[in-house]
Amino acid sequence: MTNECILLLGGEGKTGRPIAERLRERGVAVRIGSRSAAIPFDWRDPAGWSAALEGVTAVYIAYQPDLAVPGSDADLRHLAHLAAAAGVRRLVLLSGRGEDAAEAAEAAVKEAGVTWTVLRGSWFFQNFSEGLFAEEILAGELVLPSATVREPFVDTRDIADMAVAALTEEGHAGKTYELTGPRLMTFREAVQEFAAAGGRTVAYTPVTIEAYAGMLRQAGQPEEVVWLVSYLFGSVLDGRNEHLSDDIARVLGRPPRDFSEFARDTAESGFWRT
Repeated sequence: MTNECILLLGGEGKTGRPIAERLRERGVAVRIGSRSAAIPFDWRDPAGWSAALEGVTAVYIAYQPDLAVPGSDADLRHLAHLAAAAGVRRLVLLSGRGEDAAEAAEAAVKEAGVTWTVLRGSWFFQNFSEGLFAEEILAGELVLPSATVREPFVDTRDIADMAVAALTEEGHAGKTYELTGPRLMTFREAVQEFAAAGGRTVAYTPVTIEAYAGMLRQAGQPEEVVWLVSYLFGSVLDGRNEHLSDDIARVLGRPPRDFSEFARDTAESGFWRT
């Protein structure tokens, strides 16, 4: 693998960081695709994409802010064709499970003629330990527009292991993998278990989509963020993902990590002392 160079778009994000760590452990050259990288990559500036793809053998694609955003399929189509012209041999796309717009983006990637693998995930375990969820949890209450729907939360470390396999090993060409944890949980159940592992009590308060959108606006979130969150909770979180997949177990030869393991690991990392 010493002659490989893998570009990680979203390489500083929740999935990109563990992927980069695993690839470097294998001795694979990694190029981080971000606006602050040595060779900058910005989804809003296609003029710089070709430079980021130069000399690259494979690309991991985590689109920002989300594949649900209008125009994501056009961006992915353009990127995939540039990758083909640059001689890239593999494309691995992180997609959204149960998202119609994400499926359109998947189709756009497949058109370019480059070997592809699609990884479809839902909500990450790490949403509870990073970002907006984490801030609210540490403050003692998580408010979300979800009450009873059960989600197949998945660990980003498992996504990273699957991505590394698809980027570096044979047998994953043309495959679409559904990535889930080993059990379905409501957001309330996940918050309670996460807090219990840290010896804390955190309230979970479900609200309407409209109320949550108003809270985001009051907190100063831009309108595009309000739209995206409203879409994800109002459309995708309707029970369509209330089923598990065994793809992680089949590919990695081990079961996916359980939420309880993640909760313990996070507590031991000092999260609750932040």
